[in-house]
Amino acid sequence: MSEEIFPLRVCDVVQIFKQGQTDIPVLNGANIELKMGEIVALIGPSGSGKSTFLQIAGLLEEPNSGSIFINGINLSGISDKQRSLLRAKDLGFVYQYHHLLPEFSALENIVLPQMLNRISKVNASAKAEELLEQLELTDRAQHRPANLSGGEQQRVAIARALANNPNVLLADEPTGNLDYETAKNVFDTLLDLVRNKGLAAIIATHNRDLIKKMDRAVTILNGKIVPV
Repeated sequence: MSEEIFPLRVCDVVQIFKQGQTDIPVLNGANIELKMGEIVALIGPSGSGKSTFLQIAGLLEEPNSGSIFINGINLSGISDKQRSLLRAKDLGFVYQYHHLLPEFSALENIVLPQMLNRISKVNASAKAEELLEQLELTDRAQHRPANLSGGEQQRVAIARALANNPNVLLADEPTGNLDYETAKNVFDTLLDLVRNKGLAAIIATHNRDLIKKMDRAVTILNGKIVPV
């Protein structure tokens, strides 16, 4: 029987920050395996290392030691260019703040990352329109971020994260800046899209109601990933 290949596997990751002459351990042998279609809640207080873990899992930061596997491939020691290509192809990111480009429309914010991935403008626009329709934002396609509500901005950010058909979605407090009702609606939309597309996802959140909707929950304790 062949070994199961996980979309994302984090093995024995160690990350230590320096503050003057003091070492501050954040991750100390962190491990996790995500199955395709599995949605995992990452919980814990501020400062526990959630954002650091997501940055490392998303190839945005290199750990002091340990390995990241994407689709069974060990990415240790790859070049910055290779990391960028993998992020564009296999990973989607949603942050607490939407980080949309203010000078571009909602549609253009979803088209641009696809074009950076060498998708033609015609095909990228068609995919962006499809995602905006799924997120009930068709009538807001030509609006710039400043003319969208907080919930609409975050839905556009979700569409952008999914535009390149990633295998793994990483979300860091994606509804943290929204009021309760808007957060619930945005999160339900995010979960529906992730499940329908069969992605693996890690979502950091403090919201207990949202945690209950995911498949399992983990936290960071003494630098390790442990079940809740």
